[in-house]
Amino acid sequence: MVSISAGKASAIQDIFSRKKAVIGVVHCDAFPGAPKYRDKPLSAIIDRALRDADNYISGGMHGLIIENHGDIPFAKPDDIGPETAAFMAVITEKIRERFGVPLGINVLANAAIPAFATALAGGADFVRVNQWANAYIANEGFIEGAAAKALRYRSQLRAEHIRVFADSHVKHGSHAIVADRSIQELTRDVDFFEADAVIATGQRTGDSATLDEIDEIRAATELPLLVGSGVTPANVCQILGRTQGVIVASTLKVDGVWWNEVELERVKHFMSVAQAALEDA
Repeated sequence: MVSISAGKASAIQDIFSRKKAVIGVVHCDAFPGAPKYRDKPLSAIIDRALRDADNYISGGMHGLIIENHGDIPFAKPDDIGPETAAFMAVITEKIRERFGVPLGINVLANAAIPAFATALAGGADFVRVNQWANAYIANEGFIEGAAAKALRYRSQLRAEHIRVFADSHVKHGSHAIVADRSIQELTRDVDFFEADAVIATGQRTGDSATLDEIDEIRAATELPLLVGSGVTPANVCQILGRTQGVIVASTLKVDGVWWNEVELERVKHFMSVAQAALEDA
């Protein structure tokens, strides 16, 4: 079956100027308004994000995704206040100004419209949207695909240059309501709804997609494919041999725990291991 994306320019090549990319995730501390926020000054939240970004980029990574991962428990898109996009845009602009690398935005949970607003205001190049097409049952409840509203909003902003990286078979939830559709069909839906890259994940943060799942998604689309969780020095070369990129965080944090700070030596080691696969691209 011919992919609707056949002949479409590679978003990885366009954004990162390379065939394969390694992307780190800046997990921002809780923002004001989130349950875990404890009166930390915004300047301290920014400083933590800048330290993590510095360690990623100093270690050799090609770009970053900025997330409001401290805002646990995550709210549904319509329940996220405008303050979240405002705080994230400030952090995004400061990271862009200091490091000048490609940036993506992920506003949790599945908040594609705030993500586009943040990306445009902060100068980011793409957004990650976990549920782009179809629907699933997440930790937050019923989550619908964001594509129709989000693409119309992007058009209103005249922000078509901001690309969409969308997950297929999203982690942290149940796909029982689309159980009659295969992973390949779910991937084709993401492709059909104008995503620019597809992300494979495991069941939760830090859990890797299986090679079988990666191959199944790869067979369904010609869009760039990335693995977005569970990538480690032990599996990165094997994964990069099948994909156009990886999105990494937990394994690069102190003690391998996602809420800790990024450890420069871990990043350097990871990139030294990944280099063999990147050189083959």
